Amino acid sequence: MLLRDKRLLVTGVLTPQSIAFAVAREAQAQGASVLLTGFGRGMSITEKAARRLPESPDVLELDVNEPEHVERLAGDITERWGSLDGVLHAIAFAPEDALGGNFLTAPWESAKVAFQTSAYSLKGLVAPLAPLLAKANGSVVSLDFDATVAWPAYDWMGVSKAALEAVTRYLARDLGRDGVRVNCISAGPLKTVAAKGIPGFDRFIDSWHRRAPLGWDVTDPGPVAGAAVFLFSDLSRGITGEIIHVDGGYHAMGTDLPT
Repeated sequence: MLLRDKRLLVTGVLTPQSIAFAVAREAQAQGASVLLTGFGRGMSITEKAARRLPESPDVLELDVNEPEHVERLAGDITERWGSLDGVLHAIAFAPEDALGGNFLTAPWESAKVAFQTSAYSLKGLVAPLAPLLAKANGSVVSLDFDATVAWPAYDWMGVSKAALEAVTRYLARDLGRDGVRVNCISAGPLKTVAAKGIPGFDRFIDSWHRRAPLGWDVTDPGPVAGAAVFLFSDLSRGITGEIIHVDGGYHAMGTDLPT
């Protein structure tokens, strides 16, 4: 088992269709102990999803934009485990007026919410957990969507994902001295609750079907979960500051494939 005896914190689990759920399930299958997070009205949804995992984990309260929540989380993990082998950052949000072709009209307040929740939150979550991660030469993995290009309708979420990639590199720089790895997975489009909030999401799906040389199943988060397990495992001990594309090869193609 790749993750035998490892202890992981997984954020972002909502429904069993979410990428974070697939990561938690695969991590358990590979021998890891898992804690989930949730907050507000979504807490009960996360708790319900947790019961669908092979081993039902505890769900700890976390609003990542509230520093006291993160500090309390770090204290709880310290009492439970004393160290932490890995963190999955699967947190992103942008207000409706920051998506769907509203790039030029989105107010700063909405762009700020997108940036804080989707990019700055990686630093906000990891910094208080860094001493726990350092004790275990831990691994941080965040979920990305290729930010090297501009996408239809993605707007300020796309900008926030570019910031997330930059935050990843700077965290890799500052935490590497303690043996902590920080990487992103740039996933292809998947039909999740979060995806439903992106106007024109089906346009992404159509494009992937035409361009990804390996093909791409928008209902299967398994390949992304497998990559996350690899990054949490000791097999990735020499990798940090990296963006790993799990997208069927879409990112490497300049045009649609020949028919």
